[in-house]
Amino acid sequence: MKTLVSCLLALTLALLSLPAQVHAQGPLRIEITEGVIEPLPFAAPTFVASSAETQSYAQEITQVVRADLTGTGLFRQISADAFISQITSFESPVQFADWRAINAQALITGAVSVDGSGRVIVKFRVYDVFAGTELGQGMQFVGTPDGLRRMGHKVADQVYSRITGEGGYFDSRVVFVSEQGPKDARQKRLAIMDYDGANLQYLTDSSAIVLAPRFSPNGDRVIYTSYATGEPRVHMLDVGSVQSRILPTQQGLMSFAPRFAPSGQSLLYSATTGSNTDIFSMDIATGQTRQLTSAPSIETAPSFSPDGNRVVFESDRSGSQQLYIMPAGGGEATRISFGEGRYGTPVWSPRGDLIAFTKQNAGRFHIGVMRTDGSEERLLTASFLDESPTWAPNGRVIMFSRETQGATGSSSLYSVDISGRNLKRVATPAGGSDPSWGPLQ
Repeated sequence: MKTLVSCLLALTLALLSLPAQVHAQGPLRIEITEGVIEPLPFAAPTFVASSAETQSYAQEITQVVRADLTGTGLFRQISADAFISQITSFESPVQFADWRAINAQALITGAVSVDGSGRVIVKFRVYDVFAGTELGQGMQFVGTPDGLRRMGHKVADQVYSRITGEGGYFDSRVVFVSEQGPKDARQKRLAIMDYDGANLQYLTDSSAIVLAPRFSPNGDRVIYTSYATGEPRVHMLDVGSVQSRILPTQQGLMSFAPRFAPSGQSLLYSATTGSNTDIFSMDIATGQTRQLTSAPSIETAPSFSPDGNRVVFESDRSGSQQLYIMPAGGGEATRISFGEGRYGTPVWSPRGDLIAFTKQNAGRFHIGVMRTDGSEERLLTASFLDESPTWAPNGRVIMFSRETQGATGSSSLYSVDISGRNLKRVATPAGGSDPSWGPLQ
């Protein structure tokens, strides 16, 4: 199987040495926590190409930037047909009056060239049109021609960050379970792709059922549940070499639902004996395990807080499936979900402020979020079957899987922001489930 090492890019970035005004806290801002948002109109003329060779490069990079920004639902692209000014040089002064006249609030300009060794150089600037100033400082990225999409994602991350004040999430990847075939004989295999569905590659074949993949904190490994031995066991895969191995979890017990610790050096998982399921931790280097729960009930789906001090998990110890938080080393657990219905698959936000979950109530499934003390519960989606939420690196967008009803029903990936806006399907060549959003590359 083709390794991923050859596909990883050595991108470099630098601040442009050209004179540039710095207005890191300029007046152009989007408050993305508000419930109703009017998308900010922006203009992004095709980046200036230094030669005929780089024209297609400039077009591809600019298109990625536009698609990333408009895909958030926070930005609205102004058509080039409305432009009064044309950007023909990266160095020329901006005619702000022309851009104000078409109501562009942000202007993104850029240039693309190739150096003597064939490396692609992308420069860009972001302007607050109505203030007539530059937002932040001009920057440039250097990469290889097969990394044009990544360069576009990196530019978009910078633009998003300067306007919203939040970190971006475009230069990231998602690992998920690719599903193909009829519902009663579905083939499942691990796949990895860019956050927007591009550059998909398969990590396993379909000879064994795989479930619940999870990225390591730095994105170099994936842990998942596999039935390759006939019973569920936790496996770990190296993303670069695409080689996997079974982890030495409880021998003779079914083990599943693994999650990395924030350090990446240990993990949590569940193991079942008889009708009882408990949560265990394991040191990856030594293989030493420790049992964290011992209640006569089902405890599973653990997820660390970002600081690694606490764990949220699901349990039916109170008679129905609910969410609990306990210290990372085990101990007394506190119930945090008290609404109607059943709660499961909790995932702690990378910002530490929220917990995403799946809720089943009145015949419908929902993806929701709540504060870590269980307050301010909000349901973001509703359908026949929504489950498996995962957070974007900036903690502002959630991806999940949605299955349609009936014998011919299929599973697909969707994303939604934490206000419940901008629900949209993520493009994959086949069905998809169990997404896990990785870190920025």
